[in-house]
Amino acid sequence: MGWKFYELDRIAQKLVIDARDRDGTKPKNQRSLPQAHKMRMAVAYGLERFWGEHLRLKDKEPNKSRFWEETWTAFVGIMKKTGVEIPDDAAAVMPEKLWALDLETQRVALAVLTQLCDATIWWTQRYKTGSLDDVD
Repeated sequence: MGWKFYELDRIAQKLVIDARDRDGTKPKNQRSLPQAHKMRMAVAYGLERFWGEHLRLKDKEPNKSRFWEETWTAFVGIMKKTGVEIPDDAAAVMPEKLWALDLETQRVALAVLTQLCDATIWWTQRYKTGSLDDVD
């Protein structure tokens, strides 16, 4: 079995560039890029908690919600390339489906999600525009 490159770094870069462009000149408390650090911390709580965060933010902070949702969608796409199907269904059934994944699939998925979040943090830091309060 040979090494397969799943482009985590490139995907993370695109996520950050898109979020940065959406953030534009929004006030600091409305910017989505600081969410990259929160995403990385959320991985420790599992797939269901990570997935659900975009719903929690949706009405109150839609820009941040979109960054979480786009990261989840990218993660699902990466996992699909590996042959692992991660559910991406309606909110009512998602927690149950994510908890139903076998333990090995959960571990692999969390490892990949961790790496995606780490790359996202790196690109977030790389694309600071120079203002000290761009990114927490």
